[in-house]
Amino acid sequence: MLFYLSLVAFLSLLVMLTYRYRAFIIPHVPDRVKSFFPMLNNYVPLSTFSEQVGAGMTSSDFDIEANINDGDLRTGLDERGTQEVLEIMRRERVNFDQARLIRHNRILARNGIDPSGMPMDSKAITRL
Repeated sequence: MLFYLSLVAFLSLLVMLTYRYRAFIIPHVPDRVKSFFPMLNNYVPLSTFSEQVGAGMTSSDFDIEANINDGDLRTGLDERGTQEVLEIMRRERVNFDQARLIRHNRILARNGIDPSGMPMDSKAITRL
């Protein structure tokens, strides 16, 4: 019984680590294996500003091209946030600025803040 429990724990750990480091693992998976899992071909991290501009992650209000022209040495936008914004753009069929606003409002709501910036907690002191 203990053997099976440790085997399940080991396999669970292996699955979690594989999911966590999928960006590093997927490029090393052979094409024959990738053909069995079409979802693996969709994940491509956007690591540089030029790749993010090419994916539509820029607008007149959020100009990444200015960073490229100024020779910004950073690697690009936050990958997790980039994936969230791309998913919102795809799912809700909105432009980049609207997707950023939706994501920002969701983050505020998770932290107990309404879209106007006021706390939703009735006990919060907003004026003295």
